[in-house]
Amino acid sequence: MACNNCSSGGGIPKGCKSNGSCGTGGCNKLPVFDWLSNMELPSTEKLFDWVEVRFKNGRKEFYHNVNELSLQVGEAVAVEASSGHDLGNVSIVGELVKLQMSKKRFNTEKQENYKKVYRKASEKDLEKWSESRALEQDTMMRSRETALRLGLEMKISDVEYQGDGSKATFYYTADNRVDFRQLIRELAQLFNIRIEMKQIGARQEAQRLGGIGSCGRELCCSTWLSDFRSVNTSAARYQQLSLNPQKLAGQCGKLKCCLNYELDSYMEAVKRFPSPNKKLKLKGSTAFFQKMDIFKEMLWYATDGNPSDWVPLKLEQVNEILKANANGEFPEDLGELRFEEIKVEKPNGLQVADFVGGSVEDSITRFDKPRKNRGRNRNRNRTRDKKNSNQNQTNKKQ
Repeated sequence: MACNNCSSGGGIPKGCKSNGSCGTGGCNKLPVFDWLSNMELPSTEKLFDWVEVRFKNGRKEFYHNVNELSLQVGEAVAVEASSGHDLGNVSIVGELVKLQMSKKRFNTEKQENYKKVYRKASEKDLEKWSESRALEQDTMMRSRETALRLGLEMKISDVEYQGDGSKATFYYTADNRVDFRQLIRELAQLFNIRIEMKQIGARQEAQRLGGIGSCGRELCCSTWLSDFRSVNTSAARYQQLSLNPQKLAGQCGKLKCCLNYELDSYMEAVKRFPSPNKKLKLKGSTAFFQKMDIFKEMLWYATDGNPSDWVPLKLEQVNEILKANANGEFPEDLGELRFEEIKVEKPNGLQVADFVGGSVEDSITRFDKPRKNRGRNRNRNRTRDKKNSNQNQTNKKQ
């Protein structure tokens, strides 16, 4: 995704005019909002000499600013790499870096061979970086052809060149262990660079590639979600969702991360409901739990004598029956307590909005009723137009 706010016009930003806060994928992917930006440090306190640098597709690492360079968010810097140097953009500076390091448990004292920031990127560095990035797509396609020719069961999903162009990292996914020694030899001879293979999971692949989810928005993992939490089918059960893999799975083929977003609210709401194992005792019969609606606070029960008849009850009614059962009291019939919703009849000739604050055009159910005789009316109109045209031609001849 291109960034229109950058001075480079959507390529590799030389310096972001919005200081890295534009939020587009090409400039500041997976950003961290600086809550301390409007606070000033005491004059006696020294600025924290560690910075966070962001690379392609949201990969971030911490680097030591040993030369005490004056760095701003969004600036391109040359940093130390395992061999040569790499280029990236500064994502966080100042005290916020200390908080991020604490969150990710990055201890500077235990990092003996910590990496350093060399300098601010020069024009020559940026040109070399741009040339290397331009080769990534072609390199990925040719590497896929090589892996397919060697018969390797792996998928190369992305390629990332180092800033100086001396090394390329190939990200791949595979279900089983892959022996790619021959692949590395051929790729090294083909591209004349150092090769590094790194295996990632299906979610990491979706994070790097990006895409549009079923909700119509960009994937959470490729925009703002910074960590992956395990998602279980119990999250769907708590929210009373159908256990349909096609609907619950995301672009990566795993359960959607958004199933965890409202899970805590549902778990808190379920605590107010009685256990599904509790039975309602009546005179001469017993009622068993069938289903519930958390939003409407409704529960459905069916007696052992008539299991096909599900009786809707409000949560207050169920609690009263359970309380009465505890005191030794049993209702006569569950049907007498059946809860019936009050249906609002629509006036004849008028359409009433189906939700509060909406209009007729905004009604959710306006497409539910199909239009009848639509094709018949269209054919009738065509016949009428044809007759009119024939009559007009006859009148002209006369």
